[in-house]
Amino acid sequence: MKITAVAATVLGLAASTLATPPRLGGVNTAGYDFSVSTDGYDTLPYAQPPLYQYPYFSLEGANLYRIPFAWQLATPTLGGALNTTWLAEYDQNVQAALATYAFVIVDVHNYARWNGEIINQGGPTIEQFASMWSQMAAYYKSDERVIFGIMNEPHDLPDDTLWPPAVQGAINAIRAAGANTQYILMPGSNYTSAAAMPTVMGPLLLNITDPATPGSTEYLLFDVHQYLDYDNSGTHSACVTNNTEILSTLVTWLKANGGRQAILSETGGGRNDSTCYTNLGEELAFVKDNYPYMVGFSTWAAGAFDTTYILSLTPTNETVDAPLWEYAVRPNLPAPTYT
Repeated sequence: MKITAVAATVLGLAASTLATPPRLGGVNTAGYDFSVSTDGYDTLPYAQPPLYQYPYFSLEGANLYRIPFAWQLATPTLGGALNTTWLAEYDQNVQAALATYAFVIVDVHNYARWNGEIINQGGPTIEQFASMWSQMAAYYKSDERVIFGIMNEPHDLPDDTLWPPAVQGAINAIRAAGANTQYILMPGSNYTSAAAMPTVMGPLLLNITDPATPGSTEYLLFDVHQYLDYDNSGTHSACVTNNTEILSTLVTWLKANGGRQAILSETGGGRNDSTCYTNLGEELAFVKDNYPYMVGFSTWAAGAFDTTYILSLTPTNETVDAPLWEYAVRPNLPAPTYT
């Protein structure tokens, strides 16, 4: 394997910092998140995503991998030290992805909760949340292509105004740990819905600052999700929309607020549904065409999901593309940078 001149241009590796986000496209490699439910309880077994998938997808043009994990795996005690045994396993996936010259979203998948209790709203304190991020950031501070996904899909927050201080606390901890040039993803509420971002949490998150770059928010990206089924849950195989109207509204809002940027870090549709091939393809093409306001996308999902999962992008027998990947995702990926 080697990095090509095209790769250096696409990934911005010639620069000392990644001041302009590259166009990103790829997939979630799930498994470390299997143990956590939407109420933040960590009760089930997790599974390590297969390492072969990173070179497999990168050879087809992927340059972004989101690797979600349960908070309790990282710090089994709330506010405590990192579990170095688990981290060594998790890092195998991160390094396998980085080895393909891709970017990696390190994503905490706890829905703004720890065992049912909401961060800064009767549950974990901002300091306990920030402690975990301080340790993860210190571990990855030398990897400029690591992106910190502060929290997956906050939802049903009693007081939306109490979420931005938790986001700011995590950002401050990441920067204080020495990770000063990596991008950070700021999630909204309503399962970080792209439809809700411009009117619900987005206006509050506009006030978040980056201590590493005073007066600039270039390294802070809005984190949005939007599925194509009828209730935007990602739990049905049928697709009823291409989401371009929703994303157009988001882009208009981003432009109106100083040219801010967002990333679609989860989206997906039925693995074998031809309507989804069309709708997802149109959605991802919209994201690609609206760079740099939409930095890119990571589709849901491959990793430890088998091919029977309705939204699975996992290759069959490790060699054959899932139909949804072949017809909708792969045509909208950045140019291959890994050979």
